[in-house]
Amino acid sequence: MDDALIININKPTDWTSFDVVAKIRNTTRIKKVGHAGTLDPFATGVLLLLTGKNTKRQNEFMAMSKTYEADISLGKLRDTGDRTGIVTDTQPVPALDRGSVEAVFEQFRGEITQIPPMYSAKKVNGKKLYKLARQGKMVERQPSLVTIHSLDLIALNNDRLKIRVSCGKGTYIRVLAEDIAKSLGTVAYVEELIRTAVGDYRIEDALSIPEFIENWKLSAA
Repeated sequence: MDDALIININKPTDWTSFDVVAKIRNTTRIKKVGHAGTLDPFATGVLLLLTGKNTKRQNEFMAMSKTYEADISLGKLRDTGDRTGIVTDTQPVPALDRGSVEAVFEQFRGEITQIPPMYSAKKVNGKKLYKLARQGKMVERQPSLVTIHSLDLIALNNDRLKIRVSCGKGTYIRVLAEDIAKSLGTVAYVEELIRTAVGDYRIEDALSIPEFIENWKLSAA
């Protein structure tokens, strides 16, 4: 059997991307397994697994546009930028309407700069930021240039926003949510995050881990 696969997995919540890699490696017994773009443990959705010779194509897949849907909770800031973190600030939420939110969104379309969050796998001086963060250490991070191809408001409900974002490599949706909230005059964190597409690979075609295991067993029988 050819071990050069591209596997579209719907990552479950509370799994790290490496957890998924390890599960696929254990299931298939293929030695070389990697992924094409980390998803935070709390997030779900499209995680592309590359195996065998396809692991050499990682940069190609990493460069693909990614689409996300995010539920943003306004009024509270969490140290991780998502629901798993500790509340570090609370601010009132101004009265918002679709027009005022759309006006703010306009400044986040196209090329923008982001400061990578402390709770991320990005390395500074050879050390992963999230490991430093867990030790209570804060380090200076240089802003990165990222591209927001599209940013749409799906729903607005008092202190909640639901957005759809199509973006380029290196974009942090948690940082985008915090920066949008700042421009709205408040703070925020991401309550739910789902990656619905990586390039042409869609969530509708993604397999759950149990589905993949079942299909693999059937193909190997």
